[in-house]
Amino acid sequence: MRLDLRDIIHVPDAKKTFQFQLDLSEVDFYGSRPILRPVEVRGSVTNHAGALVLEGTACSLLELTCDRCGKEISREKTVVLDSLAAQELEDEENDDILLLDGTELDLDEAVTTAFILAMDTKNLCSDDCKGLCAKCGADLNLGPCGCGPDVDPRLAALAQLLDKEAE
Repeated sequence: MRLDLRDIIHVPDAKKTFQFQLDLSEVDFYGSRPILRPVEVRGSVTNHAGALVLEGTACSLLELTCDRCGKEISREKTVVLDSLAAQELEDEENDDILLLDGTELDLDEAVTTAFILAMDTKNLCSDDCKGLCAKCGADLNLGPCGCGPDVDPRLAALAQLLDKEAE
């Protein structure tokens, strides 16, 4: 969506609101496509003393896989949009300012960038997810798997002595 800001660029305290859906279902994250539903975008651009301020939110329901246990999970993701927009950049190094194309702001590009950068690099079904057993693959969230603890081969003789004493 391209938002024409011609009406507010030179008018202090002027505001232009927007609301649209953005399809990011084709965006690939490490071999999966978790953004199956459209991203709901709402917000406004306000002229604050000559500075164009973009504020809003982008929300969607993500279909993810837990990185520890492999369980399928759904999680709502909300990204806060908060950027400045300008017709020209004084400092080419400043990536935080959105550049207008004439008097139009490309909201699709701004929201896509913000949403992708806000994606988590690790997804867990819960903060205390125990994952899978490295030996047998059992889900440790459901209980212990029965595999014995790994014994350092250098200490195997001592472990055998302890097993004999326990008998």
